[in-house]
Amino acid sequence: MASEFELIARYFTPAAPGPDAGVPLGVGDDCALLAPRPGRRLAVSVDTSVANVHFPADAPAEAIGYRALAVSLSDLAAMGAEPRWCLMALALEKDDEAWLAGFAGGFHALCQSSGTALVGGDVTRGELAVGVTVMGEVPAGEELTRRSARAGDVLAVTGALGGGAGGLALWQRGERDLSHPLLTRYLKPTPRLAAGLALRDLAHAAIDISDGLLADLEHILAASGVGARLEPEALPLAAGLSEALGESAAYRAALCGGDDYELLVSLPGSVLKEAQRRLAGQGLALTPIGTVCVEAGVSGVELGGAHGWQHFRGGKP
Repeated sequence: MASEFELIARYFTPAAPGPDAGVPLGVGDDCALLAPRPGRRLAVSVDTSVANVHFPADAPAEAIGYRALAVSLSDLAAMGAEPRWCLMALALEKDDEAWLAGFAGGFHALCQSSGTALVGGDVTRGELAVGVTVMGEVPAGEELTRRSARAGDVLAVTGALGGGAGGLALWQRGERDLSHPLLTRYLKPTPRLAAGLALRDLAHAAIDISDGLLADLEHILAASGVGARLEPEALPLAAGLSEALGESAAYRAALCGGDDYELLVSLPGSVLKEAQRRLAGQGLALTPIGTVCVEAGVSGVELGGAHGWQHFRGGKP
């Protein structure tokens, strides 16, 4: 098996970044040196993806590499931050050249399309897992957080819901046609980076939907000290979800299935049409699904207490 240094040099040392990348020193030293732009705050997030917990171990390597970065970039999208840099730590059981080439290809492809420079990381031997730290920039005072939702705000979501859970269900049934839109939603989610930037000056609060709509909504409500009333009939379901799962399961997947990586935002009703106009220019819908209210808790839905994914408390619904 090649050493970790050989693997890093072979698969995870990109070409020298350009002069505007803000990377005085990248891969190959004890630390990277980064240069944030003046007047910007640094937004940093880390996610660990574990085989057979966050993705199937037998999924295509290219999708695993892409997905590991995508789920971390989604956090930057929720804060309205522009991605700049990332670190990646990979644990794998053996030196499989074809698998590594596929993984690196998926990871680097998303780095390139999102404007994210890989500036360091680690490769070690162990059970398959990927840790990705992303760093982005946001103008000081313009960042979106979870703590500023206000009573009277409209709650709205980008795109459609339930596709991640639907794709996982199909994979578990043996579906392997990677062109299936639900499998694409699950294995190669799209981080809504452009949407986060477009909504930065309109929304009061935002979060990305990784653990399920209800679970992530509750994070906003707890941080903001408010409640919400949802309109379940307004939930935008992913294409083909009802046909794949049935209407009841599709509704449940949209509310608490997780792995959608859409944005949930709280914004004044007076700016909703402008927000929708901006996202329509990106080919993306923004659908109002409820309102923020003074009374604590979430009303309008009944699911018997199941709210989404939580580690150490059982699996996905």
